[in-house]
Amino acid sequence: MFFDADIDEMTAEELVDYLAFLEERRAEMDENEPADENSDAFADWAERHEELEDLYDEALERLELLRR
Repeated sequence: MFFDADIDEMTAEELVDYLAFLEERRAEMDENEPADENSDAFADWAERHEELEDLYDEALERLELLRR
């Protein structure tokens, strides 16, 4: 799975798998959160983390639409 996957083309089962993949990536990111919130590393991490959260939300919304 890739972060640039086309969620509009995924089945419900594929979306469930994709959400699990994203949750694993989020857990890995959380483990590696930079300690210094004022650093460039933290700013970069926070930006990537937000992008990941957005992907997760989009995939979840798509799954909910398919299950209606």
